[in-house]
Amino acid sequence: MFHPHEAEGVHRVEHARVNCYLIEDGPRVLLVDAGLPAMWPMVRAALRSLGRSPRDIEALAITHGHFDHLGFALRLQQDLDVPVLIDPADAWIAAHPYRYRHERARPFYPIRYPASIPVLGRMTLAGALAVRGVTSMRPLDVEAAATLPGAPVPVATPGHTAGHLALHLPDRGVVITGDALVTLDPYTGASGPQIVSAAATADTRQALASLDAIAALDADIALPGHGDPFRGRVADAVATARHRPVT
Repeated sequence: MFHPHEAEGVHRVEHARVNCYLIEDGPRVLLVDAGLPAMWPMVRAALRSLGRSPRDIEALAITHGHFDHLGFALRLQQDLDVPVLIDPADAWIAAHPYRYRHERARPFYPIRYPASIPVLGRMTLAGALAVRGVTSMRPLDVEAAATLPGAPVPVATPGHTAGHLALHLPDRGVVITGDALVTLDPYTGASGPQIVSAAATADTRQALASLDAIAALDADIALPGHGDPFRGRVADAVATARHRPVT
């Protein structure tokens, strides 16, 4: 589903409760995250509705290397020669998108959290089990990000993964939080501001500590990797997330 204008020049493409974002900057376009494989035709359709084409994508910025943020990255790279940027600490995960640390084993999550079953089922149908890794990546650092459309500011938010980044658009009052702060947890089906379950988070204590960096930002729209946007002071979203039990 296409959600245009979630913020000034920022558009959301959502499927199976996974989000990716198109940032317009004059004639230039930045794609943030590559969702799941089935989302590529949806991104193409979104670009058409904006009067653009896939060739207008100048770069792909990845918040972190998990499979559900990397879905069609390799296709963009191979077919359109789109550069892929990521924090170097997540480069290995991006090359091996199913081999990453998580604190808790997953087998009993669907039993304990049955609301996760339809979410995870839709993700599977969207290609969650068929994501190919990417090996040729550029560092997504402050210097590189400043040259990208929208000039996002990378904000280190480790915990979910070692190299997780949020992307702040200070002139638009927006932070794309990736999975550092979500409003829907695919592993429990729970909604509202929170960190992602320990079933997919490497270090939940560090993930909670990284919320400080998000709370400090001058932003009143948080665009998460999963779930609907949060509108209001991002510090309020962080406060809610802090008071939720880690699942």
